[in-house]
Amino acid sequence: MKIAYVFPGQGAQYSGMGKDMYDQSEEARAMFEKANDILGFRITDVMFAGAEDDLKQTKVTQPAIFLHSVVMAAMMGDDFRPDMVAGHSLGEFSALVASKALSFEDGLRLVSKRAKAMQKACEAEPSTMAAVLGLDDDSVEEVCRLVDGVVVTANYNCPGQLVISGSIAAVDEACEKLKEAGAKRALKLPVGGAFHSPLMESAHTALEQAINETEFAHPLCPVYQNVTAQAVTDPVQIKENLIAQLTSPVRWTQSTLNMIADGATDFIEVGPGNVLQGLVKKTNEDVNVSGFEFKV
Repeated sequence: MKIAYVFPGQGAQYSGMGKDMYDQSEEARAMFEKANDILGFRITDVMFAGAEDDLKQTKVTQPAIFLHSVVMAAMMGDDFRPDMVAGHSLGEFSALVASKALSFEDGLRLVSKRAKAMQKACEAEPSTMAAVLGLDDDSVEEVCRLVDGVVVTANYNCPGQLVISGSIAAVDEACEKLKEAGAKRALKLPVGGAFHSPLMESAHTALEQAINETEFAHPLCPVYQNVTAQAVTDPVQIKENLIAQLTSPVRWTQSTLNMIADGATDFIEVGPGNVLQGLVKKTNEDVNVSGFEFKV
């Protein structure tokens, strides 16, 4: 039996997230307060009692989900014994910190810079994303190639569930063509921009220097990174893949299949929500999926 720990990305946030850990664990409280100091504002106030719109701000959302996930992993103590880890988009940073490839402080600083750079890229050029259901990967990729303008496959979430990303006009056209091609749904998402597409190039450039200046170590176990969906342990390769991530697709389906092929029988989601548990189960219904529940 091998255990894969997986870490969620943007969209898993909710008001009240992490308050139970803050209230009941001195170790967790110290990590949350350190995060407040590093970020320069009390992100805990927004996490614990903020309105939905407050939590949706990219500069808040990404550090909040990262913080919840890595604190939760720390709360597992000796029970956190991963054979492999992976994270969906933003969650890759959580996975790297939990597996000791990256320090908590450096991880948080990178996530904060990433969020601000992505927000700036979104404001520079209006763009969007759309979920596509009920169509195979090849068909979605082919439709995107036929559309004028920037539109690409951004997230391979599970078989029959992809997300496309690009300029508003190109995504609108692609959605119509995808429905004509047999998609059950092609629905625009309430996001601020075209994540994991060429339109994130300015954010990619801004983050590249910060990642290159950050020290990475060998992780406790293989990390299945979004860009390649392959197991990685070499710090240099980890950094290269992390730099490429913002403008490359999240190959979550492929990562899940590769983890299973390498022996994963149990997937434990660490962080807010249960989205990844559903995606893993839709990819292979025979594996065991669960979430970590914090208890004193």
